[in-house]
Amino acid sequence: MNFDLDAFISYAHIDNEPLTPDQRGWVTQFHATLQTMLSQRLGQKARIWRDEKLNGNDVFAREIVDQFQRTALLVSILTPRYVRSEWCTRELREFCAAAANTGGVTIGNKSRVFKVIKTPVDSATALPDPIQQTLGYDFFAVDGDESKELDPAFGDQARQQFLGKLNGLAWQIAKCLQQLAQVDDSPHAAKARTRPAVFVADCGRDLRATREQLVTELDMHGYDVLPSQQLPLTEDAIFPELKAQLARCALSIHLVGRSVGPVPDGPSGRSLVMLENDVAAARSRESALRRIIWLPAGVAGERVEQQTFIAALQEDAALQFGADLLRGDLEGLKGAVFQTLRRLETAQAAPAEGVKSRQRVVHLLMTESDRAQSVPLLKLLREHGLLATLPVFVGDASAVREANAQLVSSCDALVLFYGAGDEVWKFHQQSDLRKQAAASGTPRRSEWICLAPPSTPDKELLQALGDANLLDARDGVSGAMLQPLVSALAATRSEP
Repeated sequence: MNFDLDAFISYAHIDNEPLTPDQRGWVTQFHATLQTMLSQRLGQKARIWRDEKLNGNDVFAREIVDQFQRTALLVSILTPRYVRSEWCTRELREFCAAAANTGGVTIGNKSRVFKVIKTPVDSATALPDPIQQTLGYDFFAVDGDESKELDPAFGDQARQQFLGKLNGLAWQIAKCLQQLAQVDDSPHAAKARTRPAVFVADCGRDLRATREQLVTELDMHGYDVLPSQQLPLTEDAIFPELKAQLARCALSIHLVGRSVGPVPDGPSGRSLVMLENDVAAARSRESALRRIIWLPAGVAGERVEQQTFIAALQEDAALQFGADLLRGDLEGLKGAVFQTLRRLETAQAAPAEGVKSRQRVVHLLMTESDRAQSVPLLKLLREHGLLATLPVFVGDASAVREANAQLVSSCDALVLFYGAGDEVWKFHQQSDLRKQAAASGTPRRSEWICLAPPSTPDKELLQALGDANLLDARDGVSGAMLQPLVSALAATRSEP
């Protein structure tokens, strides 16, 4: 589908008045920067147009309406003035009407209207329904009860945030333009995505920028991210919508910060963040939906109900069901997300690969002082074609915890190397593993204990009990000693 214009910027002219006489207006800066970024992504000059008349009382120009039939996308810059302006709201309605005749307001699950929220608005009921449902791009920062526009005039930090937001917006616009260019009347024109869909749950205001970064990166890697439109904010409407969207997804991601976030109208009075977690946990019980719950390092709820929710997430297996609970920074979260997605894609592709199998991973859980003693076992595992991994011991405490959690969750077999560690160490390790297994529903790996020197009464008792998943290496490692583990993994060789 071909258009003469890539995008039309709809805005209230008062919102482009410069803060001081020596500056450019906000919309002018927005337009110029978007022009450059979008051109770079398209590989050609982007065709962006806006009405630059200064007189906001002009009669609504027919030439603007005529532009919409030839315009691919509309970028509306929402402010309190915008939603009260008859001119601006008419531009939205006219574009939606024109879009209905040129492929529709949405292409796939992407809206052709990009809602840039320059200043928070109390109500957007004057806007057409498709616009109210469209997810917006916040170009403001919240500090307590105050919001401040991301205006480069406010300093370097505001300028960096302004450019970062525009970078993500330009990427999304470029992608939508590419989708529009592929649309034709053939029923086979659009190519379906082969990668799994990902549900990125709502969050409080403190994590909105983090969520936007994650969504943009997932989208850049070709994943279909849901929800793509604003969810209803009444409990009777939101539950069926959440169930329908989660049914399309292989992974759900929940970002839980200090802010409660939106609270749908309904009898429970619970936040959208909490409700989405409940529905996703239920979906995980029904269909093995994989989940990731992420808590920023040191997070504490700003309200009592959020504090209670954060505490419960870390202790209640029902709330964690099907999820890996992560703490730390954004980069650690991204690493866990893409590692999980790679595993899901591998499992999805396995049936088409017939008898092909991947290398099995055995993780050795041990104390740092056991590393040298574990070398013979590591070599023997490798001789059997197994990939052996060890814990991470050095680094930032939070990063070490996250790395070790990922190693445990991604292995096919876990061996508790019971050497230098004492009975208390063994107890705590097994307790942590049980909590993880409960949180994820069912263990996704086999677990073993390897007895290593020195000999202790507790190790002798374990050997005397003769548990099936016990490897006794106190007298040295051997092929016979390792055979039960090798056989167990061989039995699952054809599994993903």
